Amino acid sequence: MISDTPTAPYYAVIFTSIKNPDAGEDYAQMARKMEALVKIQPGYLGHESARENLGITVSYWESLEAIAAWKNETRHLLAQQLGKEKWYQNYKIRICKVEREYGF
Repeated sequence: MISDTPTAPYYAVIFTSIKNPDAGEDYAQMARKMEALVKIQPGYLGHESARENLGITVSYWESLEAIAAWKNETRHLLAQQLGKEKWYQNYKIRICKVEREYGF
């Protein structure tokens, strides 16, 4: 599903990752928990995600402050730590300001 974002400007966080092949069910459980948790964060606008060999999740936010608050949310910090230690071969995060959008 494509997120119904507001009129620009707003922010996008692009999380690109390569998952370890043996990430397992604990990864899937944490991913479900994080998806539920992010949806109740102040300033969260929506997200889109796709995964094959390369995973890409783009989340949308009202402000840089809202992004920083999500990055530092206690349960999210635990997920980040576990991701570094056991679930991901590597990842990259990019934060962008959306100036314009269009589509149909």
